Amino acid sequence: MKSTILKTASNYLLPILLLFSIFILLRGHYYPGGGFVGGLIAAIAFVLHSFTHNTDATLKLLRIHPSSLIPMGLALAALSMFAPMFVGMPVMTGLWFDEPFPVIGMIGSALFFDLGVYLVVIGVVLTILFTISQYSE
Repeated sequence: MKSTILKTASNYLLPILLLFSIFILLRGHYYPGGGFVGGLIAAIAFVLHSFTHNTDATLKLLRIHPSSLIPMGLALAALSMFAPMFVGMPVMTGLWFDEPFPVIGMIGSALFFDLGVYLVVIGVVLTILFTISQYSE
C-alpha cells in the first residue's frame, strides 16, 4: 500500500485495536463479547498492518507463525474444558477462583476457554489471509 497516511495510522491503530480486543475478551463472560469477537478484532488489527506494510513485516511483528496459535488455543480450551474432571465434576463445569483478581474481577475456567478460542480465531484468520496474500504476491 502506498498511502502514507494509512501506513502511519495503522502503526497507531495496531496497539489500540489489540487493547480493545483484550478488553472484549475479558468482558465476554459477563457481557457480549468473548474469545471469538476479541480474536476477530485482534486478527483485523494484524490484517490492517499487513495491508499497509507487507505480510513479511507482520509475520516478523508476530514473532511466531499464526498457524502455531491454533494448537495452542485448542490445547488451552480443551484443558479448561476437562479440568473439572480432575476435581470430580462433570466436563465443562465452570470452576472459579474464590477471590476476585484486581482490575479483572472473578476468573474462572470460562476465561481460559475464551482465551483458547481467542488464540484459535487469530490463528485461523491470519493463516488463511496470509496464505492467500503470499500466493497473490
